[in-house]
Amino acid sequence: MNAGDALFLFFSLALVLSALMVVLSPNAVVSALYLVLVFLFTAGLYILLQAFFLALLQVLVYAGAIMVLFLFVMMVLDLRKPCRWWDGNLPALMGGPLVGLAFGAAVWATLRRTVWPEATSETLFRGDLAAVVTPLFSRFLLPVEIIALLLLVATIGVVVLTRREDHP
Repeated sequence: MNAGDALFLFFSLALVLSALMVVLSPNAVVSALYLVLVFLFTAGLYILLQAFFLALLQVLVYAGAIMVLFLFVMMVLDLRKPCRWWDGNLPALMGGPLVGLAFGAAVWATLRRTVWPEATSETLFRGDLAAVVTPLFSRFLLPVEIIALLLLVATIGVVVLTRREDHP
C-alpha cells in the first residue's frame, strides 16, 4: 500500500464516519460541525484526484458559505424544544425506512447496469491551484471581500435578531 492509497483510505473512512455522525448526532449544531468535516474530507479526496479547483470550491462554498447558512437557520429556529414527529404516527415511522430501502434498491440497480469507462489521465480533471487562487485574490479581491463583509453583517444581524431578553 502506497501513500496515496493510505490517504484515500483515511479520507474515505473519515468521510463515512463523519457522515454517520451527522445523521446520528442528537444536537443540531454538533451535527452541522460534523457536516463541515464531511465537506473537508471530500475536499481531501478531490485533492487526491488532483482536482484542486473542485477542492477549493468545496472548502470555500460548502464548508464556508453553505454552513454559515445552515447555522443561520439553526439560530433562527428554536431547536432547543424536542420535536418528535413520529409519536403515535405509524405511517411516518415506517415511511422513512421504506423510502430509504426503495432508494437504495434503485441506486443498486442503476450501479449494476452502468458501464464504467476506463479512466485515463486525459479524462481526469487536472486543475492548477495557482491558476485559481491568483485571479481570486488579485483581480477578484474586491468582490471576495464584499461577500465576506456581507456574511459578517448577516451573522451579526442573526445574532441580534435571535437574542432573547431574559429579564422583563
